[in-house]
Amino acid sequence: MIREAVIRSKIDASELALTDKLIYINRVSKVLKGGKRLSFAALVVTGDGAGHVGIGVGKSNEVPEAINKAGAVARKHLIKVEMLGNTIPYESRAKFGAADVLLKPAAPGIGIIAGGSVRAIVEAAGIKDILTKSLGSANKANVAKAVIVALSQIKNPQTEKSRRLGSVAPATKPAGGTTDG
Repeated sequence: MIREAVIRSKIDASELALTDKLIYINRVSKVLKGGKRLSFAALVVTGDGAGHVGIGVGKSNEVPEAINKAGAVARKHLIKVEMLGNTIPYESRAKFGAADVLLKPAAPGIGIIAGGSVRAIVEAAGIKDILTKSLGSANKANVAKAVIVALSQIKNPQTEKSRRLGSVAPATKPAGGTTDG
């Protein structure tokens, strides 16, 4: 569902205490010879409030069945969000379709400055302080997917620094001892 590069490793949903939250229900009508046929599409976010979050879309002829399908899809597509205290370590921006999302770390006590599907996802992930801006399209599904892409791009700064230093040899000073002046 979300691009394959985004999903790093499989997270076992049975080990986590996940809670589902409905973001949006879309009523879809198909016009046939005998009349209109209604179906529903549900967008659901699931998370444990401790750094694991996922989204899913489910479609069915009944609303409860669509919500259940979306929750199952969300549990299959969980990601781990790297956090620094109650916020994210650094700014992240991602685009999905025409939806563009900017996530910025916030000082303690600021709270969640977000709306719509962005708020639901960061709350489910357990982020307490964050500043967000949704740019471009207001399509709830694409905004939600852009938030997931932005959160999955964030890596732990300490492990990234040690990974980079481990793979690159430290720079050495030239033996001549030149001075500028």
